[in-house]
Amino acid sequence: MNKNIQAFYYPLKRKHKVAAGIIILVVLLFYFSLPNTLFSTPKSSVIESSTGELLGAKIAPDGQWRFPANDSIPYKLKVSLQYFEDEYFYKHLGINPIALVKALRNNFVAGRIVGGGSTISMQTIRLSRGKKSRNIYQKCIEMVLALRLELRYSKEEILNLYASNTPYGGNVVGVEAASWRYFNRPANELSWGEASMLAVLPNAPSLLYPGKNSNALLKKRNRLLDKLLRKKIIDSITNQLAKEEPIPTKPNRLPQHARHLLQRSSQEGYEGKRLRTTINFNLQQLLNRKVSEHNARLATNEIQNLAAIVLDTKTGAVLAYTGNAPCSEFNNCYVDIISSPRSTGSIMKPFLYAAMLDDGVLLPQMLVSDIPTHISGYAPKNFNKSFDGAVPASNALARSLNIPAIRMLRRFGLEKFLHLTKQLRISTINQNADHYGLSIILGGAEATLWDLTGIYASMARSLVYFERNSARYDTDSYRKPSYIPLKNEVKQTKESTHGILSAGAIYLTFEALKSLNRPDGEIGWERFVSSRKIGWKTGTSFGHRDAWSIGVTPEYTVGIWVGNADGEGRPGLTGLSSAAPIMFDVFNALPSTTWFNTPYDDLVDVNICEESGYRAGPNCNGKTTLVQLNGLKAQVCTFHVLVHLDKEKRNRVSSSCYPVKDMATQNWFVLPPTQEYYFKKRNANYKSLPPFKQACNDARKEDNIEIIYPRHNTKVYVPKGLDGIRQKLIFEAVHRQESMKLFWHLNDVYLATTSGKHQIEYLPEIGKHYLTLVDETGNSFVIQFEVLEK
Repeated sequence: MNKNIQAFYYPLKRKHKVAAGIIILVVLLFYFSLPNTLFSTPKSSVIESSTGELLGAKIAPDGQWRFPANDSIPYKLKVSLQYFEDEYFYKHLGINPIALVKALRNNFVAGRIVGGGSTISMQTIRLSRGKKSRNIYQKCIEMVLALRLELRYSKEEILNLYASNTPYGGNVVGVEAASWRYFNRPANELSWGEASMLAVLPNAPSLLYPGKNSNALLKKRNRLLDKLLRKKIIDSITNQLAKEEPIPTKPNRLPQHARHLLQRSSQEGYEGKRLRTTINFNLQQLLNRKVSEHNARLATNEIQNLAAIVLDTKTGAVLAYTGNAPCSEFNNCYVDIISSPRSTGSIMKPFLYAAMLDDGVLLPQMLVSDIPTHISGYAPKNFNKSFDGAVPASNALARSLNIPAIRMLRRFGLEKFLHLTKQLRISTINQNADHYGLSIILGGAEATLWDLTGIYASMARSLVYFERNSARYDTDSYRKPSYIPLKNEVKQTKESTHGILSAGAIYLTFEALKSLNRPDGEIGWERFVSSRKIGWKTGTSFGHRDAWSIGVTPEYTVGIWVGNADGEGRPGLTGLSSAAPIMFDVFNALPSTTWFNTPYDDLVDVNICEESGYRAGPNCNGKTTLVQLNGLKAQVCTFHVLVHLDKEKRNRVSSSCYPVKDMATQNWFVLPPTQEYYFKKRNANYKSLPPFKQACNDARKEDNIEIIYPRHNTKVYVPKGLDGIRQKLIFEAVHRQESMKLFWHLNDVYLATTSGKHQIEYLPEIGKHYLTLVDETGNSFVIQFEVLEK
């Protein structure tokens, strides 16, 4: 026992001890009579914009619209509640004896209960205790608890508890829910007529509510307005105007400006809470309109779903979130596509490009191979089914060519790329390299619009931080988007001299992505392009099931996904034709944007070969170009060779067959045979090496032949037709001199002779084979391959 109590208790006589004990017990019972939490009823989930506008609400689990309490009650409603329910609320301690006496007298005169004399404090207690019977015993308990309530809470807190938990008719509980259901606006925007109506409604919500007994409700409201006039709370004009306001006839639907974000926040721990988000209310409405407009266009091709998100690039805050287009329940419109894993198409190609720049194995204008490719039975194709032979890496990225991307990933390393995706925080890529294979760069893995848009924003954020903070990186630049406002705390930035991707590599990647070169075969893209500078990339998954477009500037990052939530593909569904127009439409509606400053501290001037894009060698025409710092490690050009020509410059010669004094020496740009075969079809300025003069035997020493399929040391499968019969393989080769004949031999057995287009069909036996090609000059090319039976 407490020493103070002992000092008081033990000196007393026995009867006094009993009385004191009773008093102490009563005091303790009184002190602990009020539960810690008065109201444990479930609440509606509510989300608000960054400035407090209601974005959406979800009904509570018990089927009631019961919003979490606000911090305070608006003045008009507070005054209306006070003068209707408890005029002397601010003058008593929870019980109003005068009101109780009046209630007893009125009940006696009427011969029935017409009033209880309860204060707002007593009514708050009654609401918190649930459905207790209405009798004198319960009334006494309410009075005791009301006194205790007054000792724990301030008057404003008690009024807020009452207004937030009192019924307002039907399944509406609390003043904030009632304000939206009946007047479609927040309680702080109510007029005097509206506030007065809500004040009288809890008096008998089961008998009086909009749409039922409206005349009785109107009379009660007007009596309260007259009382407010008498008390000089409002003037006569306000009183008259308030009386002219009609009583609502039915509840309104609550706003659902961001229903998928509401759904997401509930799943992420905010169920039953009021959440202030980072959403820009006007931008959210604008995005919803854009999505609806484009959804109508896409629906003509039975494309039913699309999602869009807008981020603040600097902070990663979500400014607008539309998880799906408005549609019927049969079109899966309730699926939040922003958080749903979908096949990525080509949308991750910039990550590989930036990583290879960062490693110094790639330069923006470096030629990469774009030729028929077969890797362990996998034969990727470009969108337009054609080949460039060789193409600048930046151009391959902008045009989203698939074959260069596959060959670049094989060079970079699949395991290394998977490690990069983990660093970039793609949560859905969690299998090993064998599971994905090289097709991961073309959509062989799934990711969410949430993650991917966040990565584009993170790359931009890292670049901006580097340029503004003395060539340092913020280690927290790569983070998920957030719809929760940052707390007003001073963030302790952890800096580093290295980023996941270097500033120079990111900048050069974005420079490539703002290029106007876009995928071949997708005509009409020019009309979508904004006048502002945007780094943007599209993606289309296999089977035309997913269409992506993500754009980034220093201010905003916009992500778009288009398709059918059930995975049904549609002809013509591509990132460029379906998703990019929406992205540009959104950007054009945003405030003006800027472009990224050049991060000179992470770039260096390097002499680059004008034709190959490699570091210039001794035989190159070079030009000084800004590249990433690690570009100093890039390979030197090997495509330029010194050739000796006759004095007419028509044929090549050597000292064994031509006078040295008559020779003309010249630098010549020479691609490997397969690359050259396709490259010169698209590049009219490309000149093949002149043939050797007839008297010279040097032609036999040249690599003029190359076999496209099968490649050396590969294993191939012989396909079977529907009839079960094994099909022939198509062997293909190229020769620098198109007019030259090729003689085909398999295991030293002659097969055929070709000229011009060098292709033959043949069905080899199961096992290992040697394929030999010989041209008319005796130049030969040999490979080994193995045929497997699937």
